[in-house]
Amino acid sequence: MPKKTRNTRSKIVTAAWKLFDEQGYDNTTVEDIIFESGTSKGSFYHYFDGKDDLLSTLSVIFDEKYEELMTRMNPGTSAGETMLMLNRELFSLIDNSIPIELLARLLSSQLVTHGERHLLDRNRTYFKLLHQIVRQGQEKGELRQDLSANEIVTGYAMLERAMMYEWCLNNGAYSLSQLSEVHMRRMLDGYLVK
Repeated sequence: MPKKTRNTRSKIVTAAWKLFDEQGYDNTTVEDIIFESGTSKGSFYHYFDGKDDLLSTLSVIFDEKYEELMTRMNPGTSAGETMLMLNRELFSLIDNSIPIELLARLLSSQLVTHGERHLLDRNRTYFKLLHQIVRQGQEKGELRQDLSANEIVTGYAMLERAMMYEWCLNNGAYSLSQLSEVHMRRMLDGYLVK
């Protein structure tokens, strides 16, 4: 994708999620998003069919967080601790910046969509980064090698989605990042070489 295309689309996505957080999803109009992003109606409709189309871009927001975290990762940290840090940072972002109704809408839209299931897209930064961490952990002898990197990443991703779903069902009644610390550590413990 050309840089100008990425920048325009990214401006629209960033503006939309800022407005969703400030005004709520239902109170944000396409016109608000166009104004906030400094783009045009034509640009908006070039990338998106409407406001609902932006729900799937939450995975883009998550991947942008992972790209930022990649610059802060310490290569000396174990694979398990790195995965815990990534989970903690993502879930802190959700706790502090993602309205629960939007996360719930994203999760439900992925269940009924006939099109792309963005959360399962293996080309996302999320999956590429996790595969890299797991493979390196296996090469260093930190993670089990009787399981493929794909099996470990799939288990990790499934637990993350389950915790997000459960958090939405409970209407965000607790800190997602604090709860996940306990459950993610237990799950990852099963993948560590003892």
